[in-house]
Amino acid sequence: MLIDIWFTDIIDIMKLGFIGTGNIVSDVITGISKSKISYKKIIISPRNKKKAQYLKKKIKKVIIAKDNQDVIDNSDWVFLGILPQVGEKILPKLKFKNKQIIISFISTINYLRLKRLIKKRLKIVRAIPMPPIRLGKGPIAIFPPNKKVKNFFDKIGVTIEINNEKLSKNFWAISGTMAPFFELLNTLSKWLAKKKLNKIESQKYVVYLYSALADLAVKNVSSPLDVLVKESQTPGGLNWEGINELRKSGYYKKLEKVVNKIHKRL
Repeated sequence: MLIDIWFTDIIDIMKLGFIGTGNIVSDVITGISKSKISYKKIIISPRNKKKAQYLKKKIKKVIIAKDNQDVIDNSDWVFLGILPQVGEKILPKLKFKNKQIIISFISTINYLRLKRLIKKRLKIVRAIPMPPIRLGKGPIAIFPPNKKVKNFFDKIGVTIEINNEKLSKNFWAISGTMAPFFELLNTLSKWLAKKKLNKIESQKYVVYLYSALADLAVKNVSSPLDVLVKESQTPGGLNWEGINELRKSGYYKKLEKVVNKIHKRL
């Protein structure tokens, strides 16, 4: 309890700065604004004017900075949500402040490289937020482990601390399956609609089915997923046929190859 009070007091005086205003930064800021995190203000870079204006209009405590240096000058924590090539170009030119905490969402710039680019002895944490963070849900993998950063992200999701940075590539690779997952839902929804069912009702059925299945997996997160695979089918049944046909087609092996290919890019 005392720890929670102390952390809330710290956050209450904190100013959170974001360099980059792309989709994932927008998702994180939205998640923060809907959470129990108490903060003084959120300062965002002006690069994406349309997105920046949208966030300012939507969230009271959002302020648009003059430029990236202005974000740093007025922030306690600085979040980096920019493309790797942009990071390589602009980070060495920026002057960070003492005692700032830097949280990087940049996928392919590793911890040591970030330290060289930032040129200051600061606490740096790499984080992998996912779009559901805007709903206060989903995993956020961080490296290296950091108690303050973990407490922060635990208020808008589930934090997974990584002790070995090389392992973070595995989490980034899995994050590359989000669009394929939504395409799976899309394909099944369209299949139902082709059977002369209402499009909206078809999509609703598929989305709520998979949402419920995910909830079931979450409730059994400590048990091997093999258990749910086995329990959700009976010999000769519909799910038995479904999984066996997909296995015969090489679907799951192909999925593993896709993840391996994504992994090689990191």
